[in-house]
Amino acid sequence: MRRAPLYSPSSPPARPALSATGVAVAPVGAAGPAPATAATATSSAGRTSAATTLALRLQRPWLVALAAGLLGAALAVALVLRWGPPGARAVTQDDIDRAVLHTLNTKSLPSPAARAYDAVRGSVVRVIGLSDPTPVAAKDKSAKPGQPDKGGPRAKPRVERDKDKTEPEEREERGVGTGVVIQDNGTILTNLHVVFGAKRIKVVFADGLEADADVIALRPEHDLAVLRARKIPDDLKAATMRSTHDLRPGDRVTAVGFPFGIGPSVSHGVVSGLKREFRSPEGQRILTNLIQFDAAANPGNSGGPLITDDGEVVGIVTAIYNPTEERFFVGIGFAVPIENAAQAAGMPPF
Repeated sequence: MRRAPLYSPSSPPARPALSATGVAVAPVGAAGPAPATAATATSSAGRTSAATTLALRLQRPWLVALAAGLLGAALAVALVLRWGPPGARAVTQDDIDRAVLHTLNTKSLPSPAARAYDAVRGSVVRVIGLSDPTPVAAKDKSAKPGQPDKGGPRAKPRVERDKDKTEPEEREERGVGTGVVIQDNGTILTNLHVVFGAKRIKVVFADGLEADADVIALRPEHDLAVLRARKIPDDLKAATMRSTHDLRPGDRVTAVGFPFGIGPSVSHGVVSGLKREFRSPEGQRILTNLIQFDAAANPGNSGGPLITDDGEVVGIVTAIYNPTEERFFVGIGFAVPIENAAQAAGMPPF
């Protein structure tokens, strides 16, 4: 059914005709101004208030229904956001406490040592010192080709060689220690005694990448060496270092390294003391201003990081104390404060 058009109470003014170009033109035969009655009607229409016009427009039923629906939806959303779904009570502090307690009782959280290790694991490297290749005399050619060794029928046949010829063997490992990346360009901190006397140094990163490394700085008075790897992983991240000025006995610390070449291994303990001194078993060097800790450390931990529960490096593990001649941990380890280590790397102190 066609709706009747709505008009204002006044008669609408006559619309001027438009030419083909859209320009208003007077009707044919019209001359002079419009009659006074038309002008009066136009002025009266212009004075119609906005409220009157809105009221007239809202006489359309579909507009009224749409406005009412939008208002109702907005009110419902506001009520849900403020007080929750219909029928739901407000959440109290007791509800929150019960939910937290339930989570703590049903889900195990990682230990402080686990969190600390996760923060530094990508920065810990294995450091291997290698000796020169050792030339060995060729084997005796007394046995004929194809004759088995005395080891039995499964032994490989001997190959005839000249006695005066020698062949180099692979480089032998002089020792295995630990290092920690302190700059993402491949700068690594470790102990001087780990690489001392090595003809070649190899580092193995957390992702398995192996690379040769060069010594770029030494600090013998703190048993420290700074290495620079010739090749690094694309996503290498440096460990975060933290000042020891607020470190106190009893603070929890974690040591990460490769004891006896096994690792990376994690041990957890506390700071046992500060400003300790340690004399090497050979009596050649006295180290001072050391951090004493009781996290397990053994040969191979040397050069590894001593970290806080936040995974921040506060020291470089350098020695263990054992009153006997045995080289294993009895509960006393020492680390060089990170301030000294940072200075050895040419980094400004904290």
